[in-house]
Amino acid sequence: MSEGADSRPVGARQARDLVRVAFGPAVVALVIIAAVTLLQLLIANSDMTGALGAIASIWLGVHQVPISIGGRELGVMPLLPVLLMIWATARSTARATSPYSSWLVVRWVVASALGGPLLIAAIALAVIHDASSVITELQTPSALRAFGSVLVVHAVGAAIGVGSRVGRRALAASSLPFWVGDALRAASAGVLALLGLSGLVTAASLVVHWATMQDLYGITESIFGQFSLTVLSMLYAPNVIVGTAAMAVGSSAHLGFATFSSFTVFGGDIPSLPILAAAPRPPLGPVWVALLIIGASSGVAVGQQCARRPLPPIPALAKLLVAAVAGALAMSLLAYGGSGRLGNFGDVGVDQGALLIGVFFWFSVVGGITVVMSGGVRARPRRPKPAPAAAQEPADFAGVFDEPMGGPDDELPTDDLDDDRLAGRDALLSDDDAPVGDDGVAPPPDEAEQTATDREPGE
Repeated sequence: MSEGADSRPVGARQARDLVRVAFGPAVVALVIIAAVTLLQLLIANSDMTGALGAIASIWLGVHQVPISIGGRELGVMPLLPVLLMIWATARSTARATSPYSSWLVVRWVVASALGGPLLIAAIALAVIHDASSVITELQTPSALRAFGSVLVVHAVGAAIGVGSRVGRRALAASSLPFWVGDALRAASAGVLALLGLSGLVTAASLVVHWATMQDLYGITESIFGQFSLTVLSMLYAPNVIVGTAAMAVGSSAHLGFATFSSFTVFGGDIPSLPILAAAPRPPLGPVWVALLIIGASSGVAVGQQCARRPLPPIPALAKLLVAAVAGALAMSLLAYGGSGRLGNFGDVGVDQGALLIGVFFWFSVVGGITVVMSGGVRARPRRPKPAPAAAQEPADFAGVFDEPMGGPDDELPTDDLDDDRLAGRDALLSDDDAPVGDDGVAPPPDEAEQTATDREPGE
């Protein structure tokens, strides 16, 4: 088979994957919303006028876009649908990406994951604007808020999906330290531990306040109404868990005038939603202070993950701080997504500043203690000092006692040495032949007897 025949199926497969990434999660959510909305209208024997506007509004509401009806704003959207949307986007992008995909393919996957939902968001805004002319109570949401929310939701999902495939390769190609991946995993472990333990506390509180939950179910007598309340409670369960987590780290959650924390509770009117039966009632018992154990336990989870690969003190501290900051930002983003205005009840949410400080405190302080106790800090290896140069030893130990030999410059030529020795011997011989005086001492050279050749003529 030729090379062109091989490339065509691959290109078609890549195009199909990109289309699935662009429209798969968004279209599936749109179909489910349409089915539920039409079923509700059929059960209520309502007119189908404005059904498309309701479907488009709910689809945007899944992306945390507030819905305004008759001047009343529903800004507190359930977190479960948006978490499912993030999971679906991450799954589709991960399936379309392999660990060996080129960066061009990765960019196309991310662009598809963002472009498709933005296109559907534009269509939904147009449908809502058209339906608002028929249903005057339906108001068109802000286009900036709609596009921004859709972009953030699918960007988070695409980052998680693509990062699970090529995250290590991208980190290796960048100039970031190698422990950044470990810090992000530690932050994920801490957030999951905090939310998981908060979920257990929420379930236990529902059991304790079982009578209150039954009273909230009593607002409707039909089975379908109770089923709807149950489904609505399941959709808002992550919101309540995030509020419990805020209380566990020392922050507070508020629902209108009602405020809840680990130290005090201020009562107020709350919606008749069964999941809200988990909220503590005043007076607050001392057992709720034990919620702070959840924050400490999540910090232990962060420290254990950071200690898996021991590092020197400075890099270990930097990794822990990055994990604490990432965990605090993730919890703040979740709390922001679960906050908003709820009609006449007022604003619903948590104290964002206290949540950031609380999560950072537990993750950094308790996590740091755990890192030290778990052996996650190792001493920096000392650089070996260069050994002094060893003195040159003689070939024979007996040569140590020999006189040092002169250098090449101190040695005289053999011929010159022989001439000097001969000159010295001749001088000695000449001294022996010299005449000796009476006292046996040779006369000085001036007084020596002149030879015949030295005498002047005429003597």
